[in-house]
Amino acid sequence: GGGGGASSSRCSRSLNGVFIRFNRIKIEVISVVAMQVLSIVDALSRDAETFDFMGSTIRCDGNCGLFITMNPGYAGRTELPDNLKALMRPVAMMVPDLAMIAEVMLSAEGFTDARNLSKKTITLYSLMQQQLSKQDHYDYGLRNLKAVLNMAGSIKRADPSTNEEAILMRALRDMNLPKFIKDDERLFRLLLGDLFPSLELPVTEIGNLNAALESELKSAGLQMHPFLVFKIGQLYDSKLTRHCNMLVGATLSGKSTAWKTLAKAKTALAKENVTGYLPVTSFVIN
Repeated sequence: GGGGGASSSRCSRSLNGVFIRFNRIKIEVISVVAMQVLSIVDALSRDAETFDFMGSTIRCDGNCGLFITMNPGYAGRTELPDNLKALMRPVAMMVPDLAMIAEVMLSAEGFTDARNLSKKTITLYSLMQQQLSKQDHYDYGLRNLKAVLNMAGSIKRADPSTNEEAILMRALRDMNLPKFIKDDERLFRLLLGDLFPSLELPVTEIGNLNAALESELKSAGLQMHPFLVFKIGQLYDSKLTRHCNMLVGATLSGKSTAWKTLAKAKTALAKENVTGYLPVTSFVIN
């Protein structure tokens, strides 16, 4: 299909092509691509002027190149077949200096103590990776780190006078705590407290939303249970910082109740013209 056409075009026109995050492709597709790459590599090794590619005879330019990037060992990725590995020359990449990246990002967001705060952030991520349980949805990589620092920047822009350590502590908590299983929540709070001993975990104020949640729960004949309200609050915080969220839990643990109650509460506040709230429209896919 499209991959084969792109590969043949590069081969005949002296172009370099990069297959980014190649091991995200299904193994069935990878096997087909491997056969295509094999035919190209064979033609290049023979210095052939033309060769047969997917039933067509095309020109072979010896200056073309094919490259693959991948994340080995990453959740949801496919291992490359041996016949494809044999065709590619491995190139090792250095692990990025997360502390330097964090320092630069915090400085760009206006933090004056960026170096010290970046060290605390990386220390926390290292301790979480070592001491918390291993779960498929836990992510301590650069993607998660950048999301935390971007949130810290948003909080600082909204209230520049707030203590910088308190801002970072809140961002670390709000971006990580909702995804931890119960046994890891307590340990995470202890780790956070050790790194920021002079600070208390800030309480997120949801003001009008809390009253709207209580009204919606009563209308549904449900109790204002503290744990349910807590999880709804976490979902609310996550929606402010992430484009996509997933609720994971056992049957009858309150997942549907949480998002539906939050949606109704936000819609009710929007009808009352409360600033910061818009009507929520739900689309059920399955």
